[in-house]
Amino acid sequence: MKQFSMEQMVSYCNQYGFIFQGSEIYGGLANTWDYGPLGSRLKNNIKDAWRYYFIQNRNNSYELDSDILMNPKIWDASGHLSSFTDPLLDCKNCKARHRADNLIQNYEETVIADAMTQQEMLHFIKENKIPCPTCGASNYTDIRQFNLMFATKRGVTEDSSSTIYLRPENAQGEYVNYLNVMRSMRAKLPFSIGQIGKAFRNEITPGNFTFRTIEFEQMEFQSFCKKGSDEELYDYYKDYGISFFEYLGIPRDHLRYHDHEKLAHYAKAACDIEYSFPFGWGEINGTHNRTDFDLSRHQEYTKTNMEYFEEATKERFIPYIIESTYGLDRIVLAVLFESLTEEMLNEKDTRLVLKISKNLAPIKVNVLPLIKNRHNEKAKEVYQTLRKHMMVSYDEAGTIGKRYRRGDAIGTPYAITIDDQTLEKGVVTIRDRDSMEQSIVKIDLLVDELRKNLNI
Repeated sequence: MKQFSMEQMVSYCNQYGFIFQGSEIYGGLANTWDYGPLGSRLKNNIKDAWRYYFIQNRNNSYELDSDILMNPKIWDASGHLSSFTDPLLDCKNCKARHRADNLIQNYEETVIADAMTQQEMLHFIKENKIPCPTCGASNYTDIRQFNLMFATKRGVTEDSSSTIYLRPENAQGEYVNYLNVMRSMRAKLPFSIGQIGKAFRNEITPGNFTFRTIEFEQMEFQSFCKKGSDEELYDYYKDYGISFFEYLGIPRDHLRYHDHEKLAHYAKAACDIEYSFPFGWGEINGTHNRTDFDLSRHQEYTKTNMEYFEEATKERFIPYIIESTYGLDRIVLAVLFESLTEEMLNEKDTRLVLKISKNLAPIKVNVLPLIKNRHNEKAKEVYQTLRKHMMVSYDEAGTIGKRYRRGDAIGTPYAITIDDQTLEKGVVTIRDRDSMEQSIVKIDLLVDELRKNLNI
């Protein structure tokens, strides 16, 4: 199987309508990306898979959609105003700004940079004379902490405005609505709240296409539980994350766990699931045991009672939280790298094919009239019937072989060919993307056959 480079993936996504450069006709805006027709469908299909796996098919799981803009006191309570920072330093030679931990990790992968103090990182960089990635010099300023939150103003005039923030994570929306969900859903521990939404971080070193951007989408899942059951639940969601990625078609041997040596201020334990990208291992999930830190802090700041009353024991306590967060943009990228391949058909010919799982494929079926002027009317009739049941495309341009290849390249599982047999006998030819085998099906049975094959 061919391993595609990041540059090749960027080109593929642009050519086939998955991902475009943001603000492209204005020269772009660094590290912003727009999802095209196929990319949007792929994102939505992954969201639907997450909703099935984490909300629909689980007991006591509820979805939330909280606002991006929240009361700024929330970020004080959560610790983001004081500690949500990156360790930055500047190259004195070319003025480029870098994250100290990234410099160390890229220089020596075996070193755990996130376990170092600020002074230890600076000492390591100077002792090893780590070169600036931009100019090659090794002459840096001291490390400074840089807050990652985007601040904006709310108010009619500058004098009367107040500072608010674009959320850097979705999780706080679940925590401040914990009581609302518990009350309205009559939820009993353990229960979970999930949310899909945008978050924003003023990353100083974004890159690797959609892997690290300043605007991104998270699929967050918070499970509220009693202290004492937290460690078992934490281990459970680590394994559950692996099974979710396998459900998406990412094999276990392309994933690994990365336990954190240095923990965030709220965490009892933390682990990432990483995928093997062309640039190396990269995080696509984070699972954390956040203890009772978040709810305790919100109780402290608001004077609102966050305790849970357990009927069986008559105890009152603040629940622990196990968080499992999935980076949607990173998962899209991982799925594309995992699925895109180039196959040899014979000694001369190859085909580009996106062997994506059927439930994630942006387009499920491609309807093709064999001869445009003879079969297009019937083909459009079949297309209009099928699109009521699934995402379908219609293609009448070029030879049938080229149209098969276009469908293969974007991962369409099935092609339906309309030919003379369709007009004479009421049957169509179904071609399978992966095996390229063909079978004959009656039009009257086509919808049921496709729904069965696509597991709809």
